[in-house]
Amino acid sequence: MDLIKISKALEPLARRAGEKIMEVYAKDPKAKFKGDGSPVTEADQAAEAIILPALMDVAPGIAIVSEENAASHQFKATEKFFLVDPLDGTKEFLKRDNKGSFTVNIALIDRGVPVMGVVFAPALDRLFIGVIGKGATEKSGNKTVSLSVRNPTPDGVVAVASASHRDEATDNWLAEYNIKNTISVGSSLKFCLIAAGEADVYPRFGPTMEWDTGAGDAVLRAAGGKTTLPDSKEFIYGKPEYRNGAFVAWGGFTPSMA
Repeated sequence: MDLIKISKALEPLARRAGEKIMEVYAKDPKAKFKGDGSPVTEADQAAEAIILPALMDVAPGIAIVSEENAASHQFKATEKFFLVDPLDGTKEFLKRDNKGSFTVNIALIDRGVPVMGVVFAPALDRLFIGVIGKGATEKSGNKTVSLSVRNPTPDGVVAVASASHRDEATDNWLAEYNIKNTISVGSSLKFCLIAAGEADVYPRFGPTMEWDTGAGDAVLRAAGGKTTLPDSKEFIYGKPEYRNGAFVAWGGFTPSMA
């Protein structure tokens, strides 16, 4: 399987979904609420309607697990499958705070590992692409740059934390590692900021789903970072109901630096 070829095919797809999201954003969208209490908007559904049929054409035969396709959440994970979140950061999308912390996420999982990811933040025009073993890039306008995690000084470590789900466990973890500098941002941008060397670590103890993390995680891993369980064990995909537990996404910062 040519992951570079697939990632290039997904670029315009993510951009088209992002354009549709911004069309809805301009209309001051309202939310409905799903059975689990999470919001869904016209933008989520319109973006998914663009992504899913096109993804079937790009890589026929590979299963797709998507946030807005509830039936897919019951699929047993196959060796290879796509994870799609057509609009990650719906709460940030609805805030209309001009931070642009919402993204289109498309990831390919291979034997539990996110090996390719495309993340597009349409309000910021930041497109991140990562392929394990081939590297990560960011495209903004006509500019393309290679991404690599940075190695911070112990007193210069910057953590990214959820804008909507910051909790006591996160605060305790940051205190344990003596991290005082934090950026609050929504969606999979947290992974991408670490991949771009704009932050160093992302501890997450609240609930997430695999489609929230897969694409950003792939970008981070392709840029030289990693994601682990809090006890440093491997963080894998294809879990029951595609539900994540606690994890830490790492750039160049390591616990020994604390």
